[in-house]
This record gives sequence, structure tokens and C-alpha cells, in this order.
Amino acid sequence: MQSYYRIISLAAVLFLSSYTLAQADSYTETIDVFRQSPAVEPFFRDSYGYAVFPHVGKGGMGFGGAYGKGKVYVGDKVTGTANLIKATFGLQLGGQVFSEIIFFKDKRAYDEFTYGTFEFDATASAVAITAGAHATAGTQGASAGATTGPQTKALTKARYNKGMAVFTYAIGGLMYELAIGGQAFHFTPY
Repeated sequence: MQSYYRIISLAAVLFLSSYTLAQADSYTETIDVFRQSPAVEPFFRDSYGYAVFPHVGKGGMGFGGAYGKGKVYVGDKVTGTANLIKATFGLQLGGQVFSEIIFFKDKRAYDEFTYGTFEFDATASAVAITAGAHATAGTQGASAGATTGPQTKALTKARYNKGMAVFTYAIGGLMYELAIGGQAFHFTPY
């Protein structure tokens, strides 16, 4: 039975990965989407740099995973590319495609991420943003919800945790999950 779950999970990840690879270069469009969020926009002004992954494909059924390709920036200059790989285990079913951005508070955080291979542990979390959404950031917990009016200052006080802040934006799909896992990144400098 476990082999069946692994095959289904692998098929879902491969399908979503092929979707990810088939997409046109959309880094500028993805960055623009994140810049439109009042919770995220201050990070573009205050961070040392960031990594952006326009299309991350995720799928799972018991076992799951995700994959995406991205670029790493310092200011407006691309310094290299990064691959995102995520493995999860737990109650999960479905598939999803999302964008992800990771901000580096300072050079130390940037260097830690770009040293070669970097991993977020199972306690790391991302803040999901949507159009007309409010969010608070952190890798120890997050909250988000829909709104139709102006955001309050309390809802946009996002913070770095261990020098990094992570935001995601759902593109499509449906994923139910109560799972643990971690993300690993491999950086290749230009």
C-alpha cells in the first residue's frame, strides 16, 4: 500500500513540476504580485536581497513533495539561481502551484542561503498572501485572512525570523495537508 502512495505522490510532483518548467519566464510578474501586498512591499525596501520562485509545483498523498526554480537578487541585480525541493509526510492529498519569495534581512542571511545548500527546518512557515488579504510574517507562525478594506498597521507588521521572511502566493490547485517536512534550496551563482 505504501508503494501505491509513493507512486501517486511521485506522479503528482512530476506533473506539477512539468507545469512549472513549461511556464514562461515570469519573474518580473511574480515580483510585481508580491509588491502589491502592503504586508510584503516594505521588505523590498528594507531587505538586503531576496529569492523568488514564480512557479512551485506541490503534490502529495501521504508522501508529498514540491519543486521550483528561482532567481536570487541583491537589489535589482540577479546573483544566481536556486532550486527549491520540499519533502513532506503526513495527512495530505492534492496538488497546488504557488509562487514563493524569501527575503534576506542582511548579508549574513543572504550568505547563509547562498552558501550552497540551505534547508528550512520543519518549524519554518510561510505567510500566504492573496489579493485583498492581510498577513503577518514569521517562520514560527503566521496568520492571514481576507479583507475588503484598508489594512490596519497591526496586520502589516511583518518580521524577519532568523534573518529571513517567507511569503507565498497561491496560483492554482487544491491541497489538503497536515504534514511535516522541510524545504531545501541549492544555489548556483552566476
